[in-house]
Amino acid sequence: MKYTAPLPTAPIGIFDSGVGGLSILSGLRELLPHENLLYLADTRYAPYGPKGEAFIRERSFAIVDFFLAQGVKAVVIACNTATAAAIAALRARYDVPFIGVEPAVKTAAALSARGIVGVLATSGTIASDRFIRLQDRFTAQVQILTRACPGLVELIEAPEFDTAALTALLLEFTAPMREKHADVLVLGCTHYSLIRALIQDVMGEGVRIVDAELAVARETRRRLEALGALTSSTAGGELRFFTSGDLLQQQRLLARYWGAAVAVSVF
Repeated sequence: MKYTAPLPTAPIGIFDSGVGGLSILSGLRELLPHENLLYLADTRYAPYGPKGEAFIRERSFAIVDFFLAQGVKAVVIACNTATAAAIAALRARYDVPFIGVEPAVKTAAALSARGIVGVLATSGTIASDRFIRLQDRFTAQVQILTRACPGLVELIEAPEFDTAALTALLLEFTAPMREKHADVLVLGCTHYSLIRALIQDVMGEGVRIVDAELAVARETRRRLEALGALTSSTAGGELRFFTSGDLLQQQRLLARYWGAAVAVSVF
């Protein structure tokens, strides 16, 4: 079916299992400041990493159904795990542009002078066929050290920010990368970008940290421009937040990482 763009003022839907997608939202707001954006944190089911692919696909279907009821013109899957598990099924089911996110291994391989790249991600991302195929494309060019990070998303999503606990986990998870002197580290979960400064401190100044924040925003802009679906408005775009979790807790958590107070509605 040929895609028929709704009104250019229609919003873009962005979703993640929790607050991690705010890193992607930040890039979208920077490159597309006039677009209306809907952000949905599926916090009731966070983190997605340990969940099976079938479960993640069903959650993604439910979220996209909600977005379409809001009249969105595109959907950004601001989660590596959900992209790996669900984007093919979403594209097969719905006639709307989907933009996903995957670990920036290509960028890291190009940047690495030593030929050693680290990847921090969820277990679901690392075990996915999509990531395995991505990794295989670059193993002849660089050595790729992967590490699943159980518990890290939960600490990032915790009501109180525990710097000591986060640092302890990061020291454990990055030990193989530091021991082998990796010079580029890929943040393969959008949540991790929210604590980028802390990760940089653990890795040291000589290590480049890369994520997909602006790459996703550029691809979203390219896709909408090709469809003639970019807004012509010169006003600042509206930004609305939704959650499947506790409203008050999510307001505090989203405000912490967004840097400003936000109103949140129930999904």
